[in-house]
Amino acid sequence: MNTSLTLGISPCPNDTFMFHDLIHGQAELPGVYFDCEMLDIEALNELAVSQDGFDLMKLSIPAVAARLDDYAILSTGAALGRGCGPLVVRRQERKHMQGLRDLQGATVAIPGANTTAYLLLRIFSQAITPVPMRFDEVMPAVATEKVDAGLIIHESRFTFRDHGLAEVADLGTIWERSTNLPLPLGIIAAKRDLPEDIVTDFESALRQSIQNAYSDPQRVLPWVREYAQEMDEDVCRQHIELYVNDFSLDLGVEGRAAITELFERGRAIGALPLGRSPLR
Repeated sequence: MNTSLTLGISPCPNDTFMFHDLIHGQAELPGVYFDCEMLDIEALNELAVSQDGFDLMKLSIPAVAARLDDYAILSTGAALGRGCGPLVVRRQERKHMQGLRDLQGATVAIPGANTTAYLLLRIFSQAITPVPMRFDEVMPAVATEKVDAGLIIHESRFTFRDHGLAEVADLGTIWERSTNLPLPLGIIAAKRDLPEDIVTDFESALRQSIQNAYSDPQRVLPWVREYAQEMDEDVCRQHIELYVNDFSLDLGVEGRAAITELFERGRAIGALPLGRSPLR
């Protein structure tokens, strides 16, 4: 019996790298077919929050928190690690902004209200005025003085200096020093009403897809580059190396502890609703 599932991922290199073989039928998942759509992470978050999500989808932590009765976090496919956190940046000349304490009252461009990046900023600095926009609009908004500072994610951490910007704070570093845990940024979530065997088989197939990509990246990269059209090849490689790691294969004890800690901290400041465990 064949099963068709809807799948939502982002076009970012880490997602396309991990999912290449799964989507192209080169990872074993007999009888399962995917209707895959690629959207910006905040667009995926908004779909989930609006009660219209995919069967399986890439999400930020706040979006999962909003749908805990309907979605659970899988052990495979996460963007979770160390040295990969979002950055707060400013224009070079704003030298008085040396840390989060200097952001009080500042307007800060954020890459969406449902992103993990914004959740972290709320945890560590609550005295700012957020200005939501698409993630690729944040650096131009800071550079053209539309906002005082910006919260950047994805490949922007490799290119912000090219835009005349300087770092105010690395939220990942602050998180790691505060918790001694890796930072959970994005995860793969599955609808709780999917059959258990389907979800288990999906996790195994995704793990195989990731391992295949690791073992033969040159085979996968042309498709990855197709969806990262405006990204420099070296930046694309750095993106994959940073966001695809052992935690992507399996969260493990440490990865699960990191997700639990982030949920607890978000709930403690009222940024996330109370509810059940997000983990399967």
